[in-house]
Amino acid sequence: MYGAERQQLLAQRARRDGRIDVTAAATEFEVAPETIRRDLAALERQGLVRRVYGGAIPVERLDFEPGVSLRDQTNAAAKERIARAALDLVPSRGTVLLDAGTTTSRLAGLLPADRELTVVTNSLTVATQLATRNNYNVHILGGRIRGTTLATVESWALDVLRGLTVDIGFFGTNGFSAVRGCTTPDPAESAVKAAMVAASRKRVLLADHSKYGDDQFSRFAELAEIDVLVTDDGLDEAALDELEQVEAEVVLA
Repeated sequence: MYGAERQQLLAQRARRDGRIDVTAAATEFEVAPETIRRDLAALERQGLVRRVYGGAIPVERLDFEPGVSLRDQTNAAAKERIARAALDLVPSRGTVLLDAGTTTSRLAGLLPADRELTVVTNSLTVATQLATRNNYNVHILGGRIRGTTLATVESWALDVLRGLTVDIGFFGTNGFSAVRGCTTPDPAESAVKAAMVAASRKRVLLADHSKYGDDQFSRFAELAEIDVLVTDDGLDEAALDELEQVEAEVVLA
């Protein structure tokens, strides 16, 4: 197959699937990963894709934010491992903040019923999972509900968060990097995430490797503000070397 033909197919796959994974594409086309990276670089120069960690996404979907069900299916096994690793950081009693996100929601589902926790969340999904547990005091932040993420945002949530101090906060993100920090597409949700970070004594970021380098529109925290980053072992050596330059402890699930 000629390179131009392969690049055309890659562009079509990017539009169809929303993302190209370098390793999977190299296996499918029976070429080296470096060849796929060169193809993606050529497509990026043509304005058809934007390269991100591990692959590329089509430019027409840069402003697209997938819903909860689609995001939950993406890298599901890695998210499950990350949630289980984060469980070791949850205290037996105390106050916990759970941000809206598919990995934080998985963590909520794993929380043991016998712990005595006060949980604050802006996630309808998290609140629903924990509301019936006898030992849990669950507080859901008010505000407008974003249908895409099922998270509450804007002033009602921000006003409450300004008066809170919680022992530990667990946060999801759409993208993270050593340079740009933790980012998300929506400014309203970013503002609530930033207020949650400020309200937490200890901050834990839960993010699978595919989000590294995929910087989004609005930053809610620098990585220096994060105490522990729980990710999976899909990060390569270059990414790990970059993360060593920040102060956060990195846990590979």
